[in-house]
Amino acid sequence: MSGERVIHDSGDAAPPGTVDAAVSTGHLPGTGDVEAALAAAWERYREDDSGEVADYIPALATEDPALFGLATADVHGTVYRSGDAEHRFSIQSVSKAFVFALVDQALGHDTVRRSVGVNNTGLPFDSILAVELNRGSPMNPMVNAGALATTALVPGRDAEAQWDFVRHGLSRFAGRELELDQRVYASEAAANQRNESIARLLGSYGRLQGDPAQVTDVYTRQCSLAVSACDLAVMGATLAAGGVNPLTGRRVVDAAVCRDTLAALASSGMYERSGDWLYEVGVPGKSGVSGAVLTVAPGKAGLAVFSPRLDPTGNSVRGQRATHFLSGALGLNLFASAPHADKEG
Repeated sequence: MSGERVIHDSGDAAPPGTVDAAVSTGHLPGTGDVEAALAAAWERYREDDSGEVADYIPALATEDPALFGLATADVHGTVYRSGDAEHRFSIQSVSKAFVFALVDQALGHDTVRRSVGVNNTGLPFDSILAVELNRGSPMNPMVNAGALATTALVPGRDAEAQWDFVRHGLSRFAGRELELDQRVYASEAAANQRNESIARLLGSYGRLQGDPAQVTDVYTRQCSLAVSACDLAVMGATLAAGGVNPLTGRRVVDAAVCRDTLAALASSGMYERSGDWLYEVGVPGKSGVSGAVLTVAPGKAGLAVFSPRLDPTGNSVRGQRATHFLSGALGLNLFASAPHADKEG
């Protein structure tokens, strides 16, 4: 991402007393400008072949590395797209944000903070050492340990009921019924020893509810749901709109839950590179090893990019670069401002 400079844009401050509401940071540019920005991002990075497709899940290793799709959905329900934005892939780790939101809605702010945590580990997403160094704490819901602990908290009398809760909940975020990618699920389940080990380690510390193998299986199915960049953009826009899906008009979660989820994304959504991400891009984000990068600008939009080639930390190379470019082009950076007019000169 070196050499890319974010174009700053001003935004509206939240009025006093609206902490639990969807905070508006302004609005997207006009339709023509948004479409032009997405087309420019696709053209700018479509020849970038940096990175490698994930191969530790065999089904992901067969994905076409040339695929490249971009989509943004605003809080009014308009979806813009470019490239392979309708191509479906497994949601993988991007699901962590939405399952966390569903559990936060069901159990409450204090419970998830106490049970899962909200602090960055500073270590890779699948680190076992992070659990040991923190005396069994999962630390945050965006790494695998925290995601497993979050999935274990999903309401339901058994694993099947929990899975139904997750699938229907993520479908409400997307505005359509999401389906399991059976090929990815079978492939990932066969290579799941590390996640099951993390779940068992959490259980040994008393930090995991339920049977570790069953929790891991529900988590694996959650990661194997098939989505497109357009789906993810709508899911992000639901968080941006205070929990109301802009396509269906239905409330999925409360505005306070969106605030909690975006705070967790800001601190840990891009793993040990989350600080760099906020410094350069200025928007909470989440990546997945299938090649997705999702960002959310509160009050404005969700932005999703899909490209399977990953960097060494497991983040899509073109996804990061295109998001960096679009954060500036669309004025998404939450930390950007302009001098107040009556103070200039």
